[in-house]
Amino acid sequence: KWYPESIGKGRFGDWLQNVQDWGISRNRYWGTPLNIWECDECHKRIAIGSKAELKEKAIEKFDDVELHRPFIDDIYVKCPHCGKRMTRVKEVIDCWFDSGAMPYAELHYPFENKDLFSEQFPATFICEAVDQTRGWFYSLLAESTLLFGKSSFKNCLVLGHVQDEHGQKMSKSKGNAIEPLEALNKYGADSIRWFFYTNSAPWLPKRFSEKSVLEGQSKFLGTLHNAYAFFVLYANIDNFDPKIHKLDKNNLSKMDKWLFSKLNITIKKVTEYLEDFKITESAVLIAKFVDELSNWYIRRNRERFWASGMGQDKINAYATLYITLVEFSKLIAPYVPFMSEEIYLNLVLSCYDNAPKSVHLNAYPKCHEEYIDTKLDDEMEMAIELVELGRAARNEAKIKNRQPLKKMLAKTNISLDNYYVDIIQSELNIKQVVFSDDLSEFTSYVFKPQLKTVGPKFGKLLNNIKEYFLNIDSAAEYAKLKKDGFISFDICGENVILSEEDLIIEASKKEGYITAIDGQVTVVLDVTLDNELIEEGYIREIVSKIQTMRKESNFEVMDKIDVYIYDNDFIVDIVNKHKNMILKDIMANNVFASKPVVGSIKKEWDINGKVVKIAIKR
Repeated sequence: KWYPESIGKGRFGDWLQNVQDWGISRNRYWGTPLNIWECDECHKRIAIGSKAELKEKAIEKFDDVELHRPFIDDIYVKCPHCGKRMTRVKEVIDCWFDSGAMPYAELHYPFENKDLFSEQFPATFICEAVDQTRGWFYSLLAESTLLFGKSSFKNCLVLGHVQDEHGQKMSKSKGNAIEPLEALNKYGADSIRWFFYTNSAPWLPKRFSEKSVLEGQSKFLGTLHNAYAFFVLYANIDNFDPKIHKLDKNNLSKMDKWLFSKLNITIKKVTEYLEDFKITESAVLIAKFVDELSNWYIRRNRERFWASGMGQDKINAYATLYITLVEFSKLIAPYVPFMSEEIYLNLVLSCYDNAPKSVHLNAYPKCHEEYIDTKLDDEMEMAIELVELGRAARNEAKIKNRQPLKKMLAKTNISLDNYYVDIIQSELNIKQVVFSDDLSEFTSYVFKPQLKTVGPKFGKLLNNIKEYFLNIDSAAEYAKLKKDGFISFDICGENVILSEEDLIIEASKKEGYITAIDGQVTVVLDVTLDNELIEEGYIREIVSKIQTMRKESNFEVMDKIDVYIYDNDFIVDIVNKHKNMILKDIMANNVFASKPVVGSIKKEWDINGKVVKIAIKR
């Protein structure tokens, strides 16, 4: 089987169809000597098939001989036809013949290792660049077909060439070649490996650029390291020990169950993809898991890690994250061997002396079906999608997430209970979430056919198409158009396919509302702000600024502080009204609407256009 199939059927298949005789000899000194001896007298030729046969037919007996030039050229054999001396011909074998003989030569088959060879032949897969179509791929197939009547490999994964960022072939003369060791030292091996896994399918050309490598380094490796660092930081603070603090499987939170389900779904799908040589698809799944681990599970559960004492719920949070990181380090070991090793060594070998000494000495993780809950996974994915759409709507309205909003309306194809509603409200800083099957009053689209393009294609159906557009779910059709680049439907038994250039689309949106759509899911935000919402928005901005000052001052996570807010009466009045809200979020002893005491750290801030001074003291 070929990956991609088009190489096997096209480029390689065409080559085989028109294949020429292979002249396997080369007029060179270095290389494997051609094992043919020619008679000096009658010029008959024989091929010697083994060292034992050479010993038997040699004129002068020898114990051993180096089978390369010049030594082999000193061995002469007796001609079986005329009895005269035979000399080895001067040619060597084409090096591609050597490469094609690799499956046999590496085991010295058939002279030894027959059982081992039978176990290993044919190879499960081979992998090389596309230019090996007429080289290694062919020599492997030609020789094994000649010897055994079948291919020496079951699967062939073809690799595309590495190009510069402009799609040009790398060349020292052009000055666009990148020295591999310099790149490895600059970006790290894991970053470069990850670039190749995620840039495009293996057989496509790779445009190598610093920007692309750094993007993967930040989005994937950086996010994974942040998740790992979070666990290490708080596990050390609380002296978490996986040998002592055990997971209570019967009392897991819904979020813990979801993470275990997601982990095992990811392990299952990644394994399936790898078995089918879908490298890029597997890497995309791994990246998605890391994003949801860090930006969903950890962020949604931080308060469990910050809770006082070591209650069972806190232990479950630690144990869930610990098990996930350990299993995930095994899953990603072939992709990013160095970071996975760092995580494994620190989390496992520091606790368990009898564990394998490296992540790479572990068996690849297996999916535990009993942990998979597809209903839970679908529900959580819907909640995540609603949050992402809500954020997109906020961005369109240019309203920051710290500014509370009154209401969000949502249309989904999966029903969600109050557990998810609470999450969505918290994530989007929304007071109320309302589900509805019809949100057309907030955003609707009017579709009309573009006569100059649709007329020539479907002239006789034009009126039917206009009538069809009067009775469609315009929001759903618009989402499909944006996702697929076209819409399709049947009119009078004929399939009509229309792209954006074939359509005139008029949108109408209700004042004070912003809509975001993805497929069958729609979100509508009420972006009207009253005084109460505005004040709360200021409080959240103030909390953010105080947290920034804590970080800039290198305060410890558990340090209690006093806060002073002054020099702006408008802000001070809001702070006095909502002091308890601030205290709850920033681990403060008190919040004072006054100038600070001596030794405080001060900073001036612009909060929504209002200049105010804030000071903190540990």
